[in-house]
Amino acid sequence: MKALIILTLLSSLIFAENHYSNGKPGVKPVDNKIYKLECSACHFAYQPGLLPAASWNKMMNNLENHFDTDASLAKDDFKIIKEYLNKNSAEKAMDYRRSNKILKSIRSGDVPESISKVPYIIRKHNELRPAMLSQKEVKGLFNCVACHTTAQRGIYSERDIKIPNYGRWDD
Repeated sequence: MKALIILTLLSSLIFAENHYSNGKPGVKPVDNKIYKLECSACHFAYQPGLLPAASWNKMMNNLENHFDTDASLAKDDFKIIKEYLNKNSAEKAMDYRRSNKILKSIRSGDVPESISKVPYIIRKHNELRPAMLSQKEVKGLFNCVACHTTAQRGIYSERDIKIPNYGRWDD
């Protein structure tokens, strides 16, 4: 009987861990239609919780040179998107595990210019071989959806990683 109870408890813990890593967003999913429409026209609509407000503000204030592209917006759309990014940035999304870790990884006064410059993101990808990131299907750390199959939902679990031409990530 004792063995059965222990086995049941262990099974429950394993199930709970699997559920947590596979089902709960680490960052709040994008829920603004204008942001999603405008930003996903060129790239993945990154969740605001992946960067602090200072980074989003710096980016928004330089849209005419947004990673070598003019991403200027209509005045109303600019206001809506900037407000959305600020209200949902990493420091406003502390209920989300990855947003919390992202914010803690950034030194006071630092303003990462992109998600691929965030210390936490760099550290989480340090085991990847350069060829995995530089291949044409991935292109770099900025292309989350190339490998993170559940990135659209704000879930960046290692269990949901499939690297093009390499397969599932196995730590």
